Amino acid sequence: MISRFRAPIIAGALIASGVLSGAAAKKPQEPAGDPVDFVNPFIGTTNFGTTNPGAGVPNGLMRVTPFNVMGSDTNRYDKDARWWSTPYDNTNSFFTGFAHGALSGVGCPDLGSLLLTATTGKLDVDYHNYGTAYSDEQAVPGWYSLNLDAYGIKAETTATARTARTRFTFPAGEGNILLNLGEGLTNESGATLRRVSPTEIRGSKLLGTFCYTADQAVFPVYFVMRISRVPSSQGMWKKQRPGAEWEAEWNKDQGKYKLYPGYSKVMSGDDIGVWYSYDGMTAGETVEVSMAISYVSEEGALRNLEAEQPAGTTFDDIRASARRMWNDDLSRISVEGGSLRDKVVFYTGLYHALIHPNILQDVDGAYPVMESDSIAYVPEGHNRYTVFSLWDTYRNLHQLLTLVYPERQTDMLNTMLAMYREHGWLPKWELYGRETYTMEGDPSISVIADSYLRGLRGFDTDLAWEAMLRGATAPGAENLMRPDADDYFSLGYVPLREQYDNSVSHALEYYTADYALSRFAAATGRADSTLFAERAAGWHNYFDPELGVLRPRLSDGSFLTPFNPRQGENFEPSPGFHEGNSWNYTFAIPHDVEGMIKAHGGEKEFVKRLQAVFDNGLYDPANEPDIIYPYLFSRIKGEEWRTHRIVGELLDKYFTTAPDGIPGNEDCGTMSAWAIWSMMGMYPDTPGDPAFTLTVPRFDKITVKLDPEIWGKNYLEIKRRNAKAHSGRISHDEMLRRYGK
Repeated sequence: MISRFRAPIIAGALIASGVLSGAAAKKPQEPAGDPVDFVNPFIGTTNFGTTNPGAGVPNGLMRVTPFNVMGSDTNRYDKDARWWSTPYDNTNSFFTGFAHGALSGVGCPDLGSLLLTATTGKLDVDYHNYGTAYSDEQAVPGWYSLNLDAYGIKAETTATARTARTRFTFPAGEGNILLNLGEGLTNESGATLRRVSPTEIRGSKLLGTFCYTADQAVFPVYFVMRISRVPSSQGMWKKQRPGAEWEAEWNKDQGKYKLYPGYSKVMSGDDIGVWYSYDGMTAGETVEVSMAISYVSEEGALRNLEAEQPAGTTFDDIRASARRMWNDDLSRISVEGGSLRDKVVFYTGLYHALIHPNILQDVDGAYPVMESDSIAYVPEGHNRYTVFSLWDTYRNLHQLLTLVYPERQTDMLNTMLAMYREHGWLPKWELYGRETYTMEGDPSISVIADSYLRGLRGFDTDLAWEAMLRGATAPGAENLMRPDADDYFSLGYVPLREQYDNSVSHALEYYTADYALSRFAAATGRADSTLFAERAAGWHNYFDPELGVLRPRLSDGSFLTPFNPRQGENFEPSPGFHEGNSWNYTFAIPHDVEGMIKAHGGEKEFVKRLQAVFDNGLYDPANEPDIIYPYLFSRIKGEEWRTHRIVGELLDKYFTTAPDGIPGNEDCGTMSAWAIWSMMGMYPDTPGDPAFTLTVPRFDKITVKLDPEIWGKNYLEIKRRNAKAHSGRISHDEMLRRYGK
């Protein structure tokens, strides 16, 4: 990785306005005023943010992204480590193609394949050789562009919900278009190519093993690619292996590529690709490439292409449509006053929050059934969603969707219930019809229960209860959500049985889910409410009054000894805790703040210990369990000022307009949702409790468009006043009454 910052260009004059780090501007000038003009797609593209500046539409299946994390000697893609979880990092500078269908803001690698690029001169299909440095990066929502320095080619791309259009503008001379199916973010390199005409090719590429989960099945992405003009020559390629003895020490960077000229070909295997060459091009000539994807079939990809790029559709048509879609969605929240910097942070955050979950079905409604090779159809007028990073997003993203985009959140709830019908379990960390079982807990419960308690009713609550109850009651031997459920049920906690088994983190997630389930049970008249409320109070089992922190327990009930509450603060393994330490989890019990206050010896001691987390550098703004910490002060009358001060400091320090302007992994919109809520002056800190903790907004006025059929109001109007007016907590219903119009 090259440690330097290349300031990209954001169409809409954001560099000229000075909102990007390193930009020189005497007096910042705001963009035209549409919300889309405030989005900086380069925010979060380094510092492990794992976002990318690629083109897509809101919650679209297609996201076409520059791929720059492998290839050159100084910017090497480590085939052994293989731990780039993103196709793009802003500190890298070696472009090897546009990836189609990429993820954004995730912590593990997957997808990021179907690499498309262009070159000039003699044909060379080795990405080490054809990859190039680049310059003049530009991006706005729905469009991305750069210049390929080695060739003098301008490459720009845009997208619809399921397709992409890439335009290459060539200099005079020979030009080539290359589609590489051998490279990507993960190990799966098997692919098939089938040429159907001189300008169209179809095929598939294997994906899967998210986080390199050994038992996760691979799955194919199907595609159809069309080019806008007949080439002078064309063909396919395949890398030749050195031999069986060498294969024992497999290294994809060795071997030679063999070309297969001609167009009536079918090819399958690893490290294959297709090329098109053009002789005698004049300067400024363009070749456009249309790509459609499907997770159902080649025929599905073809239908997607013909529906979303019908004859006569131009590149600029698609780009303009993508802009309109983004602007319409971003315009559901309008802000007045505040700084230009804050507007860029806010609308870029909202942009990131609308990337995942994304739709999965083809234009005819077909989608792959959960953990199956079967196909089903989503009801007309609705969407099937995928990429449910629920351990992250249950905390704040789904509450944002519930309020501002309830039609999407309702479809997501119905998607989750459909997954239960198909697979027998609610999703945990679902990816394109496969369960990855990444992270802890039973997070679907919190999403479903919280959505219902806030007022969404467009799903089968009896089926939801059945689905949630299975994860909350099934024995551990068969429980895919709670594999250590037997201990949890019998002891009230999960004992540490191996040195680094994340036992405390597991149990805390179960307590959170059971609290939400108890509230759902009470609201729907079910007798199990008391049982789950009692389980949710089990966090006391981990509280060590001597140290004032949560501490792992052994199966005999004794605390783990010796124990260092700070172990794990630098992502080293920590007994009982996942991705953090005891301090990152000790106050992660928002459903029982009164109980925490009592356990800590009263309000004064509670505040002292909570404040020490911030004073001693123990708070991790990129770690989901502790992102509620700043809002806990407001549970104590007279201490709300700490929430106001700390939230403001965190926004200023960690959420900026630079490429490292997210404090860490975006986690499918979770970090951005924290910033959005905080800048609006309210935060949903307790899943299952339909309320908000208030803080001072960053803008003079915030207007949120509402669905009147669901909320009984047309919009919310929040005006910034003094700190006292923005203190304490407010229920969801009271918020609608107080601010609704």
